[in-house]
Amino acid sequence: MGSTPSKPMSRSRRSFLQRSSLISFSVLALPGCVVSAGYNSANARHDGGYQLDDRMDSASQDSRVRTLVLHYTARPLDTSLEMLTQGQYQVSAHYLVPDQAINGDPFTIYQLVPETRRAWHAGVSYWQGDRMINASSIGIEIVNLGFPPEDESLPLMQRRWYNYPPAQMHAVARLMADIIARHDIKPHKIVGHADVAPGRKFDPGPLFPWHILFTQYQIGAWPDAEAVQHYQTHQSFSGDIRTLQAKLLAYGYDTPQSGLLDEATRHVIAAFQMHFRPAKYDGEPDVGTVAILDALLEKYVGRPRSQPMDRQPATHFPSTIDHQEKGSDIWPSPHGGR
Repeated sequence: MGSTPSKPMSRSRRSFLQRSSLISFSVLALPGCVVSAGYNSANARHDGGYQLDDRMDSASQDSRVRTLVLHYTARPLDTSLEMLTQGQYQVSAHYLVPDQAINGDPFTIYQLVPETRRAWHAGVSYWQGDRMINASSIGIEIVNLGFPPEDESLPLMQRRWYNYPPAQMHAVARLMADIIARHDIKPHKIVGHADVAPGRKFDPGPLFPWHILFTQYQIGAWPDAEAVQHYQTHQSFSGDIRTLQAKLLAYGYDTPQSGLLDEATRHVIAAFQMHFRPAKYDGEPDVGTVAILDALLEKYVGRPRSQPMDRQPATHFPSTIDHQEKGSDIWPSPHGGR
């Protein structure tokens, strides 16, 4: 493209630039801003045509990482390493956890992509309003075969899923704890690939021990038993699919809002059940499944028991939010929408 002739600078633009040139001096007097006495150009980085002084840090910042996504590889370690590192496969993850340690040594976990870089692990996905999961997440691939290839055409509950060895899960949990601490990831943003891509993906599968992660390592989201019992007894599921879809969307799943128990809705229900009710993951809604969902909405989204979902729109839960530049991790959005 050709260059565009420059226009004469307006008086207001010149005034703005003149005021801006004073910032480097006035910022030294700002409270909470720590700099060394005097500017020493020797401390600056030279990046071709300008000097970059990186000695001052703003207090208004946090991690770009918001979500932690777990996968199984569906392949053995050697094949997984090849596919996750060779460019022709167009897939990667930040970490790869083997299925066993070598010769009894501690687990060697492979870091394949720096946490500061985007790994290509989630694909077409959605969680709590975010459709660019790869850009704001860390992906962990866990060596596990999933299920035998000959079970591919069987219903989910008829497939022969592979277990996760305790030693492998201990390594996964320690890695997850470190990542969560570094990036302050919220419990309800620790998910499986099936959660963010229901129907398209099934990993980490129904045998992944989410409950053990929660009870033994305090990792992830899990409903309180008392709350589940309350909802089973007092606000049990009556077959209202539209309300169920609103609840699933409110928790974070990409759910149709049609009022119909269609294939897409069944995929979402099955993904939810694999995560939170692995004894039954056929995609059929029932009292137990919806009671778990209600308990999660109460615990992590803040829906009061006194305000049943069928009397309150899914995206209008009471919440507090500041309207400054940071934005918010509150979900659902207090402004509505998906």
